[in-house]
Amino acid sequence: MDRAANRLMLGQGRGSGGQGRAPEPRYLTVGRVVGVHGVRGELKVKILTDDPHRFGLLDRVFVGPEGQEPVPWLLAGYRLHTGRALLKLGGCDDRATAETLRGYLIQVPLEEAIPLEEGEYFEHQILGLGVWTASGEYLGEVVEIIYTGANDVYVAHNATPGRHEILIPAIEDVVLEVDVKAGRLVVEPPDGLL
Repeated sequence: MDRAANRLMLGQGRGSGGQGRAPEPRYLTVGRVVGVHGVRGELKVKILTDDPHRFGLLDRVFVGPEGQEPVPWLLAGYRLHTGRALLKLGGCDDRATAETLRGYLIQVPLEEAIPLEEGEYFEHQILGLGVWTASGEYLGEVVEIIYTGANDVYVAHNATPGRHEILIPAIEDVVLEVDVKAGRLVVEPPDGLL
């Protein structure tokens, strides 16, 4: 899942997950290997974290294909280059070895995540929340987050016949409350949203 480590700025409240929701992940994705840089095994990584300098705080990263258990690697060095992170992993010393990691996720254990400020959420905390209006109408469940330049947009699906996909701008005037423990997002839809 791309941008799993993305931080979301909104409303009040934090928690570790609601009932009936998927368990918290063991790892957060901070990058994806998109290529190789040079002949000494440096990985070219698409940055999927809000703070690319966080790589400088890490001694190790976990690397693996999406959906599989990642493998720990010593992080021997990093630098930023043309909008990407270049990572040097201990033991990955040539281009051929680095090529075997193309497409793999760069992850950190959840317990090593940068602490969030109040009102910030990880993507996995928002996905799966039930969406309710301030007046108590159920609108659906957040199934996707779209990242636009201006603000994020939550995509909610409702299984009720006749209901459609609802796009909810993730701004304070619309999202009134995020209650991760209760598994709900309370919104005040702007005119024309429903």
